[in-house]
Amino acid sequence: MRIISGKFKGKPVLFVKKDTTRPLKDSVKESIFNIIAHSNLINVNLKKSTILDLYSGTGSFGLEGLSRGSKKITFVEKDVTLVETLNKNLVALSVKEKATIFLGEVSNFLKKKQIEKFDILFLDPPFISENLIKDLKLIRQSKIFNKNHVLIIHRERKSNDNINEIVNTIIVKTYGRSRIVFAKFLD
Repeated sequence: MRIISGKFKGKPVLFVKKDTTRPLKDSVKESIFNIIAHSNLINVNLKKSTILDLYSGTGSFGLEGLSRGSKKITFVEKDVTLVETLNKNLVALSVKEKATIFLGEVSNFLKKKQIEKFDILFLDPPFISENLIKDLKLIRQSKIFNKNHVLIIHRERKSNDNINEIVNTIIVKTYGRSRIVFAKFLD
């Protein structure tokens, strides 16, 4: 894995091979960031954005955001080994001051009182996880998103999540067995 574009283009990103991890493929990551930057349907300025990276693993998505000019990233991950590797990635790129890491369950993070609001919210739960709807409801309740925001949800192509009662789907892309949904919260 590597950083695809921006300030750290070509730099390696450490990752951990585990049965529970599924690193975001470089081609999918590149497509996501191209859509954020170039789609008229997404009203977020990547260079001024704050990103919430839920189920962040070793931080591939958030690190790419930092490389492309995002202001700040909050990573949420419950696996200590993955967080240790994420910390190594932040140190290697000298961006630790632009990152906050929450070690624990996503639901615990979403239930705590938040002051910060995010422009880009990336959710990449394990494909077998059934917490997506609950997580989306917690995010909406906590109002931790700016008016101009985008939710980016990585799911298995065949997953049958009924998110349309909670969010307005903007764009859906399929890459192999992955489905990427771009959405906003309903007003």
